[in-house]
Amino acid sequence: MTGWLFSRKQSTTDDYYRAGGSIPAWAAAISLLATSLSAATFIGGPQQAYRGDLTYLSANIGGIIAVTIVALVFIPAFYKQNATTIYTILESSFGSRARLASSAAFIGGRVFASGARLYIAALPASLIVFGDVAIPHLLISISIMTIVGIIYTYIGGIRAVIWTDVIQFAVLVSAAIAALIILLNRIPVGFNEILETLSSAGVDGSSKLTVFRFGSGGVGPAHTYTILTAIFGFSLLNLGAYGTDQDLAQRMLTCKSAVKGSWSAVIGILAGIPVTALFMSIGLLLFVFYTRPELLGGYAPAYEIEGTRKVFLTFILKEMPNGMAGMMMAGLFAAGLSSLNSAMNAMSSTVINDFYKKIKPGLREEKYVQAGKLVVLLSGIVLGGFAAIAVFWQAANPETSLIDFALMVMVFAYSGLVAVFLTALMKKRGNSASAIAALVTGFVTVLVMQSTASKTIAFPWQMFIATSLAFIVCNLGKRQSAES
Repeated sequence: MTGWLFSRKQSTTDDYYRAGGSIPAWAAAISLLATSLSAATFIGGPQQAYRGDLTYLSANIGGIIAVTIVALVFIPAFYKQNATTIYTILESSFGSRARLASSAAFIGGRVFASGARLYIAALPASLIVFGDVAIPHLLISISIMTIVGIIYTYIGGIRAVIWTDVIQFAVLVSAAIAALIILLNRIPVGFNEILETLSSAGVDGSSKLTVFRFGSGGVGPAHTYTILTAIFGFSLLNLGAYGTDQDLAQRMLTCKSAVKGSWSAVIGILAGIPVTALFMSIGLLLFVFYTRPELLGGYAPAYEIEGTRKVFLTFILKEMPNGMAGMMMAGLFAAGLSSLNSAMNAMSSTVINDFYKKIKPGLREEKYVQAGKLVVLLSGIVLGGFAAIAVFWQAANPETSLIDFALMVMVFAYSGLVAVFLTALMKKRGNSASAIAALVTGFVTVLVMQSTASKTIAFPWQMFIATSLAFIVCNLGKRQSAES
């Protein structure tokens, strides 16, 4: 419906990819939030708290640091060049080859990140339709969601994506609040007793309410969520997401001005903190519900949970009223489709503006829009294909939580992109050759670490190490006038 509604306004690429600068900052912020949360947060947030604690929330320190830099430095630079894709500024600094290489790196990274999220979104679909998450059923679910996402992104462009995100986000949050209320009603003890139980129910008697991890015993390189990883790792990861990834940055470019675009980023990251906390609170209550039968008495469930990644889905299907369960599943599908649709539109925007317009300059705008819709179709197919690969990838690493899996695949592209963008904005060093070398350095460094040291070096430190090396490589080049 939304795709058809907005399809009448897509006569130019500026309309199709930037909505003609007509999106309010609040809508862009909600779209940012809906896309960044995705099904990984809906399913993975409760799983993260269920099997661990609340330290994932500390990563928001890095998000706030990153978005402050993006709002003050990156977004004004994008608007100054009236960029349809954010990689335009790299051409003015390093030349067209660096721009094309960075665009290609984004596309590859977005296939990894959004493909992984599509796989996660297929988990509830498979469980609902087939009653399990067997690999053949997951592959069918991925195919169905891919087809649905392609149809309305193909028709409606970025307007449809953003306004649908607003609707989907409302469904997502409403579903989560309903789940929290139902869980509280199903646990027949007082709130203070729940908190007391959680305060000593973590690993080795630690508190599951821990948000910030301090001390020498909890900040080693193998630990993912600590104050140090938040400052040094997650700040760079979020800088990559909001400042170098066309998928999220594209929303900021749909606003009327750089100031409004900056505000959309700030509002989006701040609003994400309580929403993420909401999903993790659900995970804590699920822990009490499923692992503390002495508190529930006769209300304790008589079945066991098969793996923590299905804990929230199992509760929805077995414990919630039918109508409410339907609402929850609608929220899950909304989260999954939000990430898929935005990724397809961003990939299409990058291919058309950074590649096709150079190959076929001077065509009528309608021709570029038609080509862009074809790229949406192809992007959806590629994302669905990688989601199928992710099924087997995650099956080979079952100890990795869904949120960690979704985040760690982003490091491959972000490490090099962050290094190149920072060098470009500093306006002192770097050239086309060093920028391309930096992109390769970042990817290869992450590949080596995830292949050989994934259990000893957590992915935020991998991000820090790879970005640092890529930044050094990029700055080895001497700044010249923009190269062709």
